[in-house]
Amino acid sequence: MNYKVFCLLAIALIVGSSSFVHGQKAPNELQCSIAPFSRVNCGEPGITADQCIEKNCCFNSMEPDAIWCFYPRPNEECNL
Repeated sequence: MNYKVFCLLAIALIVGSSSFVHGQKAPNELQCSIAPFSRVNCGEPGITADQCIEKNCCFNSMEPDAIWCFYPRPNEECNL
């Protein structure tokens, strides 16, 4: 297995296994499916996947020229 695939799989397992970070739900796959050009930066340059996820943000390093740590889409739930 190549190193990039291994890292991506490890990140996916970390995100999937951590249901709560600081008392909040981690962003789900739908919330993190944002086009690379539409991402809003959530971390400083060089942020790791773990640091990004701790901030309740999405991490995707598959696009080398895009923002890797970015804010998720808002949840579509109505909390009245």
